Amino acid sequence: MRETEIIHIALENLQTNAGITGKWEDIGPKEIDGQIELIVEGQPVKFNAEVKQELRSHQLLKIIDQANRLGPLIIVANRIFPKIKEELRQNKIAYLEANGNIWLKQNGILLWLQTQKPFKAVKGKSNRAFTKTGLKVLFHFLLHENDINLPYREIAAITEVGLGNINYIMTGLKEMGFIIKLNKDESKLVRKKELLEKWIQAYAERLKPSLQTGTFRFLKEEDFTNWKNLPVKEGETYWGGEPAGDLYTNYLRPAELTLYTTETRTDLIKNYRLIPDEKGNVKVFRKFWRHDLENENVAPPMLVYADLINTNDRRCIETAQKIYDAFLQNKL
Repeated sequence: MRETEIIHIALENLQTNAGITGKWEDIGPKEIDGQIELIVEGQPVKFNAEVKQELRSHQLLKIIDQANRLGPLIIVANRIFPKIKEELRQNKIAYLEANGNIWLKQNGILLWLQTQKPFKAVKGKSNRAFTKTGLKVLFHFLLHENDINLPYREIAAITEVGLGNINYIMTGLKEMGFIIKLNKDESKLVRKKELLEKWIQAYAERLKPSLQTGTFRFLKEEDFTNWKNLPVKEGETYWGGEPAGDLYTNYLRPAELTLYTTETRTDLIKNYRLIPDEKGNVKVFRKFWRHDLENENVAPPMLVYADLINTNDRRCIETAQKIYDAFLQNKL
């Protein structure tokens, strides 16, 4: 369901369920999606509006910042989970769901409707762009966007994905409007920020769990404190997550170490004096990208950003924002 559909369905259900009319306009500051005016007991209440398919906790810091800077803000989403609703209410940020459920506190008006069941959007056909295989290719495109114009055989070779899958992935991206045709021979990747957000969510849910090699702890506890001195193998093993966040920003003291590697489990245990431990503070994942752009033994900033954003830890999310500002915002 597209954003414009969410808005109109939400306003229609709000009028049906509560007799409150609303008007949507595609205007306002550049960084928001538009503005909504609701008529509550004959009184107009205006908000800047952000529209989401589904609001995730890692997006809350940005939402709170927008509300503080831009004035009254309402979140319109297909569905908002209870814990996130609570955080929005605590920060006096209004919300409206597609089913018509609403909370707002503005101009002396308190409105809280929470009686409708979650709205079930009609699911379309599956899109191969966001399968585990597709996510690997998408990550490459987000790093090397001009490669979308390469022959499919070359894309398959670069990403180490089967040639047959490339056609499905490219078709999926075109159907979702993330790739547009400029001319006969050239296409362009568009809406890259939205694509990255979708990739981050799908990466955490589908791809990353399948990459996990194991959870470990160091044989010697001091090796965790001195992790920067660990002789990680160049070209094979890379810091991700919190340690990479610290290396990129010098802002985060890691509570957990993340490694991406092509080394075997046996080699990891031998080379870094690791002991398998389900409750350990060292998590290891298979490296899934082909080319490295930044520091030799640190995962690309885009991947580190995703790792940190998905922790739901405030300090990690603040570090992620610093990485976004320094490495990503000018590329999206």
